Amino acid sequence: MNYLKLIRYQNLLMLAFLQFIFRYGFLGLQNIPLALADWQFGILVLATVFIAAGGYIVNNIFDVETDTENKPENVIVGKFISETKAYNLYIGFTVIGVVMGFYLSNVINKPSFAAIFIIIAATLYFYATSLKQSLLIGNFIVALLLSFSVIIIGIFDLYPVTFEENKAVMGLLFGILLDYAIFAFIINFIREIVKDLQDVNGDFNQGMNTLPIVFGVKRTAKLVFVLSFIPIICIINYINVNLFSAGLLYATLFGLIFILAPLLYFTIKIGSATKTQDFHHLSTVLKWILFFGILSIVVISLNIKYNA
Repeated sequence: MNYLKLIRYQNLLMLAFLQFIFRYGFLGLQNIPLALADWQFGILVLATVFIAAGGYIVNNIFDVETDTENKPENVIVGKFISETKAYNLYIGFTVIGVVMGFYLSNVINKPSFAAIFIIIAATLYFYATSLKQSLLIGNFIVALLLSFSVIIIGIFDLYPVTFEENKAVMGLLFGILLDYAIFAFIINFIREIVKDLQDVNGDFNQGMNTLPIVFGVKRTAKLVFVLSFIPIICIINYINVNLFSAGLLYATLFGLIFILAPLLYFTIKIGSATKTQDFHHLSTVLKWILFFGILSIVVISLNIKYNA
């Protein structure tokens, strides 16, 4: 169980779920060719998960002191698993993930795409060792990497089989993936700031340079309150233009109940949040919003299919 905690298996399951949903709950329902066979797509998911697992391990190695202050029950390295063993696991997971990425890049005859996996692995390492301590840069990188896990599906499954004849359709589908990637980025970026609010005491003692430490908890909470209107406005516009106007009743109701309503709840609650427990709760709310946001692509696809 300690090894599962070390790689933060819940987040890895969420990552794999995200990619499978977009492949089989969206692209698989379209009448289009896909570059990867099912088992090859499984390797893409594993490559993403292995590199992410390596990122979580190295992050845990460098976060021991901070986690001891903020979340002592979550400290694994040095307590249950030695630092040396953790480093070995980090190297193993990362190397396997990059090798899988190299293989897939050659499968689609784009060997240069292997650089994507190398860059992601390197970014995760630099995030854990130095970038995390920089104001907002760490938050930006974590949110960007999650959103890229959506885009990478289009890069490996759509781009290699995009030709002049199907360019318009493939471009539309890639655009939808990009919309969801932007949604994931915004929600996760806000969530990372909320997590900084939750961990402000431990981060301050470790000399971190997070937004709550620089601007204070109250001002940062107010900033998050303002930022929360960005996804609210985007979701309202998306539901109105793409779902309600198209007569997709079930998709519209799903978006209103499971995405917009929790977002409004978050906005209301963040305005009065002051305690660690408050920010932990709101971080969980954003996680569920992200989950249902991802799931909405299946609801929309099925609603379109059966409406037609």
